[in-house]
Amino acid sequence: MSRLQHLLKLMCSVLFFAEMISGSSSKDDKQLLIELKSFLQAHNQINRGAYDGWPELEAEASPCNWQGVGCDASGRVSSLDLSKSSISGPIFGNFSRLIGLTHLDLSANSITGELPADLNRCLGLKHLNLSSNLIGGALNISSLTNLTTLDVSQNRFEGAISTGSLPATCDKLTTLNVSSNNLGGDITGLLDHCSRLQYVDLSLNGFTGQVPQGMASLVQFNAAENDLTGGIPVQMFPEGCKLELLDLSSNHLVGELPNSIANCSSLTYLSLWGNGFGGQVPPGLGAIPGIEKLILGSNSFDREMPPDLMNCTALNYLDISNNGFGGEVQGLFGKLTSLTHLKLHSNSYTDGIVSSGILGLPKLIMLDLSRNLFNGELPAEVASMASIKYLVLAENNFSGQIPPAYGQIVQLQVLDLSYNNLSGGIPAEIGNLSSLLVLMLAGNQLSGEIPREIGNCTSLLWFNLAGNKLSGQIPAEMSGIGRNPGPTFAENQKDDMQLGIGANNCPSLMRWIPLGYPGFKYAESDMSRNDCQVLQDHILKGYGIVTPPAVQPCIILGYVRLSGNLLSGQIPPMISAMTNFHLLLLDGNSLSGVLPSEISQLSLVVLNVSRNLISGEVPSEIGQMVLLEILDLSFNNFSNGLPSSLNQLVKLSQFNVSYNPLLSGNVPSAGQLSTFDEQSFLGDPFLSLSFSDYGRLSGSDNAEPSTQGGTEEHPDNEEIVVSVIAFIVFFFATIAIREHENLMYVYCTVKCIRDNTKIYGL
Repeated sequence: MSRLQHLLKLMCSVLFFAEMISGSSSKDDKQLLIELKSFLQAHNQINRGAYDGWPELEAEASPCNWQGVGCDASGRVSSLDLSKSSISGPIFGNFSRLIGLTHLDLSANSITGELPADLNRCLGLKHLNLSSNLIGGALNISSLTNLTTLDVSQNRFEGAISTGSLPATCDKLTTLNVSSNNLGGDITGLLDHCSRLQYVDLSLNGFTGQVPQGMASLVQFNAAENDLTGGIPVQMFPEGCKLELLDLSSNHLVGELPNSIANCSSLTYLSLWGNGFGGQVPPGLGAIPGIEKLILGSNSFDREMPPDLMNCTALNYLDISNNGFGGEVQGLFGKLTSLTHLKLHSNSYTDGIVSSGILGLPKLIMLDLSRNLFNGELPAEVASMASIKYLVLAENNFSGQIPPAYGQIVQLQVLDLSYNNLSGGIPAEIGNLSSLLVLMLAGNQLSGEIPREIGNCTSLLWFNLAGNKLSGQIPAEMSGIGRNPGPTFAENQKDDMQLGIGANNCPSLMRWIPLGYPGFKYAESDMSRNDCQVLQDHILKGYGIVTPPAVQPCIILGYVRLSGNLLSGQIPPMISAMTNFHLLLLDGNSLSGVLPSEISQLSLVVLNVSRNLISGEVPSEIGQMVLLEILDLSFNNFSNGLPSSLNQLVKLSQFNVSYNPLLSGNVPSAGQLSTFDEQSFLGDPFLSLSFSDYGRLSGSDNAEPSTQGGTEEHPDNEEIVVSVIAFIVFFFATIAIREHENLMYVYCTVKCIRDNTKIYGL
């Protein structure tokens, strides 16, 4: 046999065995996928993903054709995409048997547990995406040195991250996202050897240390909401800087922003919100004409913004709120014609609203000048703003009347003029604002009646007139507010931009939201974390404030607050049409007549009509308001007994009928009302609390219990005398004194007489 024949036989043998090995490897991969399918099915009995359609073992189909499975040229499984597959339970522990696996995507599931050691043996992995799961424990992927993309964001990883957590050799890594975990540790120098990194997101963790010295390849760097300290090194912005996004917000950084930022000519987004930066904003920013969003709020910048900023012709979002700026609003702002959002609130500006030209910006959607030192009359020129939707001028020293011309801004969705010194009436023209979602006029000196035209504000869901001098009756037409906000919400939902960019909207939300009330406590916790961006966005897009299901499965849409005015007359029965409201706060007025039973048709969480002159019986229909958590009827003239239907309010946590001297009868000894102590019934001399350790509130400490057999306890002579005296005093006081505060005086008089009867032996 010639040498050529031997060579040919050898080559054939090699090819034969190679084919056998290849076929065997492909079958091994197929077998592994069948095991994976069984594993996933065992842990997910319902809502299974695409893997549920993979054929069984005896099927002839190649796994390369299965949904979510990709193969290389040799037929080996190289990629596996099980994202959004409704997977729960632990991670499969045998992925390393897929020898050719380079891409693994398990994102957007509900995977729990910790990373299995097996995953660290998938040495060929280049792309690993475990984002949006519930995976916890330590992050240890030090052996995956071929990774170019790593995304473990939105999980529960914890502990200090170190060089042992990331690939030992990270010179191939271009994308690193570990955001929204519980990771910590000092990151100083952590990424020095990852020379090819372009996209880094470390946000929403507890990292300490200093900002990296700079990597020439960086395109995006986000370390927001950590505990970084020190300043920004000049080396962060080298010659030829490629940065497009830099977010260092909510850290503890100090010093000045280096002027070398001018080297980053491609920068479009810069956020330094919530740090301790000071000094002057560097003029180098003016050398970045393409910058679109500049967020410098909640720092200590002072003096003026650099005139060079006028060169930033693409700038559409500018937030310099809560700094040390003051004096007149600079004219350069009026030259930034691409601006859609301008936030200058919480500074010391005193003038220049009109002269700066900002009211003439053609694209301006949001203008927030609140918490400054502006005075004088409100600028009527606001009415000519072509695009304005969100106008916030609260907490200044504006005086005079609300310009009727504001009713011409038909696209307006938020008008916040609260806590100024405004006087006069509410213009009827406000009724033209059918897109208005938020109207905040609290804390002024407004007088006159609530205009009937307000009922034409069919989108209005957040309505606060508290703390003014408004008088007259609540107009029946007001029942029209908020009846059709859908078109306004639909318009806002089309806008992908979050209106709360920069997270510096907490001052506004604290004015808008009645904190401390049920349904809003969850929102209060969001604000304590400065997480107001999403919250404001939810409100303005119609998602409301979603409370956790464990607390109450309810979406809080809106509220009406008319507290602390001089309103009189009866609450109109038409108020029952306001079905999109969950809080009704009418306390501290002079409302009279009966409480309309129609009010029970509202899905209220809170009803407060305290400190008025409302009379008659407490409507039994209130027992149908099953969502009620707070019911305050105190300091009124309600009479007769409390309806037993109130015991149906199983969610009720605060209840007050104190200082209604004409209430009588027994408070049920069982049910929801029996869960409240005597503090809910103070100043009600004819009410008997059979379940209270104190006996009757108006009686002695040794009051006798009720007799057996259900017979009614009869008052003794002392109680009769005192009751008659209490009624006479209260009757004449009600006629002579309309101010509800004097009811306290009446109660004290009654109490004094009762005490004296004991002393003199009556």
